[in-house]
Amino acid sequence: MHGTERKAMTETWLKKHRQIYVGATRHPFILAIRDGSVDLSSFKRWLGQDYIFVRAFIPFVASVLLKAWKESDDSTDIDVILGGMAALNDEIEWFKKEASKWGVDLPSVVPQQPNLDYCRFLESLISPDVDYTQAITAFWAIEAVYQDSFAHCLEDGSKTPGELKETCQRWGNEVFGQYCHALQSIANRRLEKATDDVVAKAEVSLLRILEHEVEFWNMSRGPV
Repeated sequence: MHGTERKAMTETWLKKHRQIYVGATRHPFILAIRDGSVDLSSFKRWLGQDYIFVRAFIPFVASVLLKAWKESDDSTDIDVILGGMAALNDEIEWFKKEASKWGVDLPSVVPQQPNLDYCRFLESLISPDVDYTQAITAFWAIEAVYQDSFAHCLEDGSKTPGELKETCQRWGNEVFGQYCHALQSIANRRLEKATDDVVAKAEVSLLRILEHEVEFWNMSRGPV
């Protein structure tokens, strides 16, 4: 399965794994934000846990940038990934500001097990044994879940509470959507030329990410 048969591989996977993708992007937590019924204590729990995750996400993105520098066949990949890294600095500051607004003491937030598991998985992707194609596919998948989820909360007919609109705008806006599309295009280009072994590993990473995302949203309900 090479060349034209592999064009838009990520779209093929999203159709194939539709059920779990919907589970990750239309989770009850997201739907509760969209319909205005979200418990704000759930939102605060998510906020604290996501801050911890983003701090672990930064070294992963740095590793993707390094892999792109070493392995990419297109120099513009670095520009796309670098744009994402710059945004992460703003994101950390945003979390601190939001935490202050909501009375969440970030240094005292204890990571729940699903968060630790997800961060450990991210760390495994930093390994030199993980090639650029697998890493960029994982990067796209993580960003795409947030974009799709929060964009859903901004659609016509949504009743997202005013105080959560800024959060939804952060990931659901059109510019972030275009950035996710750029990452997806890189992943598709790489997958088209990759070996069957690399493609298989990238698909497994995608599935693992979707599973981790569902568990991550579940943390908003509180420790099990």
